[in-house]
Amino acid sequence: MRTASTKPILAVVAVLGVAGCSSGAQGTAYPVQPAMSSLAQQTKAAALPGRPSDLPIAGTDPCDLLGQAQLDLLKVTSVPRKAADPKDGPTCVFDSDKTEPFHALHLRIVGADVQEWLTGSRRKNSMTTASTSVEGYPAITSYRAAGTPADCEVLVGVAAGQTMAAQEFAVTAGAFSQPQLCEIATQAAGLAVQGLKNRT
Repeated sequence: MRTASTKPILAVVAVLGVAGCSSGAQGTAYPVQPAMSSLAQQTKAAALPGRPSDLPIAGTDPCDLLGQAQLDLLKVTSVPRKAADPKDGPTCVFDSDKTEPFHALHLRIVGADVQEWLTGSRRKNSMTTASTSVEGYPAITSYRAAGTPADCEVLVGVAAGQTMAAQEFAVTAGAFSQPQLCEIATQAAGLAVQGLKNRT
């Protein structure tokens, strides 16, 4: 009798326990958020425009993409230099370091499709992303929304499996708003795409 009566009680407790995990506010916050985030990222990826044509960039030196006129527009005041330890592709550093506020632009060539930053292995939930276009090419704006604005990256899908990244850094802390950093990065990306077009 004791065995027969305790089994239904245990079953009810187990069901209530499962219901508590799935319906409580704390229980749903973690499992549901990634699914919502994933859906939002897929929507952003679908919003990317198609490429008007491929602009192969593999083997290109990013330091060659901007001429003096473009450097003047971006207020670059030093000689472009290759990054000593590029993380995931050839990188050129353009410094604005003569007068405050100081800032720096990094142009990087990455052997990955631009959608990787939205739905692939390069996606980071800590980053705020938005679909856009640069010179008619699919692009993503990416930055960390929390804290003092530090940088903004614009990634342009110039060809299948090839992305050009323009990342603007605020060297003088607190001197730039997030929209200002993204505006400079977008301008630099557009000028670099123009430079790439002129080379093809």
